[in-house]
Parts: sequence; structure tokens; C-alpha cells
Amino acid sequence: MVKLSVIVPFRNVRPYAPDALRSLHANSADFGKGDIEFILVDDFSTDGTSELLERAEKEIPGSVVVRHRTQGGVARARNTGLDAARGRYVAFLDADDWAAPGHYRELLAAAEALGCDFLRTDHVRSTGRRRTLVRVPEGRRGRVLDPRDAILPAHRTTAVDYAYAWAGVYHRRLLDRGLLRFDDGLHTAEDRPWIWRLHREAASFAVVGLTGVFYRRGVATSLTRIGDERQLDFLRAYDLLVEETSRDREAAALLPKAVRTYCAVIHHHLTGDRFEPRLRRTLRARCAAALRRMPGDLVSQTLDSMDTERAAPLRRLRRRPAVSSAVSPAVSPAEAAR
Repeated sequence: MVKLSVIVPFRNVRPYAPDALRSLHANSADFGKGDIEFILVDDFSTDGTSELLERAEKEIPGSVVVRHRTQGGVARARNTGLDAARGRYVAFLDADDWAAPGHYRELLAAAEALGCDFLRTDHVRSTGRRRTLVRVPEGRRGRVLDPRDAILPAHRTTAVDYAYAWAGVYHRRLLDRGLLRFDDGLHTAEDRPWIWRLHREAASFAVVGLTGVFYRRGVATSLTRIGDERQLDFLRAYDLLVEETSRDREAAALLPKAVRTYCAVIHHHLTGDRFEPRLRRTLRARCAAALRRMPGDLVSQTLDSMDTERAAPLRRLRRRPAVSSAVSPAVSPAEAAR
């Protein structure tokens, strides 16, 4: 059986894909024939990325290219990779990032030694020539833990807030249970409901201090840098997160954290400058609707516990009169879950 499947979605990343592909080639040297596979998912690229992948399939041992006939987004591309994955363990990489030599050998060794459902790792943020170590917000290292114990407290950043799918490795039993699949159609924040599901439903996890993934910031083609309507999918993602958490057996304990996180993300988007005026109006209307959709008592408690700078604009937005869905269509949690 293949020991490790590495899933890499590609979509119009011609300037950055060579770094990712070279890093995969370097890592392939650490594995015997058939022990590792690189599933390169071409999400209907139109900029020459497809040609790079054709060449990579011939040159990188264990690589296979899977192509979409239409653009589906990163969530669908990762799911396509999961459908093709044969490994006992699964890892992800984004096509504008790269892995250090030896990273996947060390990652697999750590996962096999600990034997837990999933493993989380630190990473290195790369902004131009600057390198910054980003650590998983969990102090207990190299120990098998209950993932639920790393969700709370609500007022502090915890491991569930460290949502990067590529910063870790996941046992196949999670894939067989359906826990590794992403919500198809989400173009952004797809990893937020995903990581919450893992922490609620998996039996065990661990954190190790590997720093072999380099996360490239400031990429012009990244959706996080483009203020188009796909960015508003964060509302659908957090609606799912809140709705699923509300059905959890420990909903009373976990929902305050989910609501607080949602409110903080709403404030982050409202105070950003990536959206042009028309879309900003839509953003404000949909955020107002989201604040009214969440449990009112928990929203009030959250705003009371926030600093005034963040709470005041959210309170004003929450009081904003509802507008016609024809002007600002809001997606309900139930609709988002379908």
C-alpha cells in the first residue's frame, strides 16, 4: 500500500508552481518505489500551468495529474485528490507553497510513531525574502491528545483556529469516515468547518515541531488577495461551522467559541480594504444578516466580552434594518449545508 498521498491543487499558478514541483521531486528521493504519491489536481488552468504538470508527471516519481474540465475551486480540487488517494496517510500542499527537503519523510515518521488520527505541524511564512516561524497554538507537543480538548477556551486562540490543511498529515481512517472531505463549492475559508469537524469527530491528534512547509504570502493570484464575490464564501463556511457545532453533543460549551470566531472574522472583513464599493455594500448587508442568524444571546455575550473598537461596529451592524434578499441574498445555515 502507498504510505503517503500528497494532494496539490493547481489553478493558474505558473510563476510559483515550479517551486512546489521541485520540492516534491526532492522529497520523492526519500521514499522507495510506490511508497509516496503526488496527486496534482489541475483545476482548469489556462496560463500554462497544465504544461508544467504534464512534464512533472513524467519527471517526478509517484506523481499523477488529475484534471478538471471546469474550474471548481480549491475545496473541490482537494476532494478530487482525496478520491484518487491510495495512501495510508494523506497530506496537502498548496501549489504556490513548497516543502523543504526531507519534510514528508519526517512527517510520516512522526505520524507512524504517534499513531494518532491526525498530526499538526508548525510552518514557515514566506513574505518576499522574510521568513517567519508560525507555531500551532498548542503547548503540549509530541503527545497524543483528545482533539476536543484543543477547541476551548473561547477567548483564546487554540489549535482549532490553526486551520491550514497543509500543516499536518491525516490517517486514512479519517478519509474512510468522510471527515477529510471539504465542502464542495466553497471558494474561501473551506478549511474552517473542516478543521472544526476534525477536532469534534476525530479520536486523537498530536502537535509536533516540524517546520518543513513554506507558506508563501502576498501572492497576487491568491483568492485572499482578490476582493471578488468568491471572498464572501467565508459567510457560508462559518454558517456551516456554527450550524454543525450547534448539533454537537457539547454544543453548550463549544458554540460560544464558534460564535466568537465568526464575529471576529466578520470584523476582520469589514475593516479590510480589498472590496470595491458595490461589493462592500453587499458584504455589510450579508454580515448584518449573519449576526442576526446566530444565537442572539451568544452574540450579545460575545460583543460584551470584546474590546469596544471591535464590538461597537458589530453592534451597529447588528441593529441595521434587514434588506430585501433580492438586494443582498443571505445564505441561511440550512441552505449552506445542502
